[in-house]
Amino acid sequence: MLGFVSTSPVFWIILTSLLGFKIYLKLRTGMCKSTKRMDGKTVIVTGANTGIGKETARDLARRGAKVILACRNLKEANKARVDIVASTGNNMVEVRHLDLSSLGSVRRFANNIINTETRLDVLINNAGAAGFKNKMTADNLQLGMQVNHFGPFLLTCLLLGLLKKSAPSRIVMLSSWLHKTAKFDLYNLNFEKWFDTLQVYSCSKLANILTANELSRKLKGTGVTANSAHPGTVLTDVWRRVPKLLKILFFSIARFFFKNAVEGAQTSIYLAVSEEVTGVSGKYFENCKESKMSIEAMDEKLAEKLWEKSEVMVGLKTEDIHF
Repeated sequence: MLGFVSTSPVFWIILTSLLGFKIYLKLRTGMCKSTKRMDGKTVIVTGANTGIGKETARDLARRGAKVILACRNLKEANKARVDIVASTGNNMVEVRHLDLSSLGSVRRFANNIINTETRLDVLINNAGAAGFKNKMTADNLQLGMQVNHFGPFLLTCLLLGLLKKSAPSRIVMLSSWLHKTAKFDLYNLNFEKWFDTLQVYSCSKLANILTANELSRKLKGTGVTANSAHPGTVLTDVWRRVPKLLKILFFSIARFFFKNAVEGAQTSIYLAVSEEVTGVSGKYFENCKESKMSIEAMDEKLAEKLWEKSEVMVGLKTEDIHF
């Protein structure tokens, strides 16, 4: 059998094709080439205890920034902090508790930041997850939509005052190419009419782009920019809730084709530091360059309506609005 495989033209054609495709993917992967320092800057990275968030935080810490790791799992976050400090020599890495599935936690985190920090130069809404079951949170919001959209939406709104005070400043929303597959329904944001776990993820990622685009319009002239990014298909803990059997098959293939966390962090880093995007707002990026978003993502009316509904659903108060 082994002899047949080693001499079979079909085997070598398949192997060569796979290796060629892998090389193509590597060459296509964009890397942030900016050498800009971030000394004196303060950055928040949500979900920074692992994967893309951790590598984003590590890079920004290496550039001299004060980096706040906003995480739900404090044990893992503190491990990440120790690792980042050891690898960068930057002691200005802090852990703060943030659970995006609780609006109360989001408010407590934001209040803590406002009361302890004099500036906020970059907010990277990195945290997110896929594979959620159809479950409602204590805030009466669908769990996946709250973690991926409603929580980051509220957090960003609450921190806008500090971002404006620190201008020029930047907001980065992590999205996904899967936003292009979303069957978006403004009147089913809690997925009460019908539920599909993949659609929860796709719709939340479209909501991220719509939010960033609406922010870019609302913040015009303030010095605060808002952009969204697709990190690429990355092998990270975002897939941890996928069923076990599917996960085994998925990870076996993914290890060969997907980006690693360092590669996946590059576009976030690029949008946080690069002088090439100074003043650029309301755009969607992939592989450290502007990319094409879906037609729905460019719909200004849809973005405006989503913003209005999100304000109501998260209980945004008059004093929370900083436009």
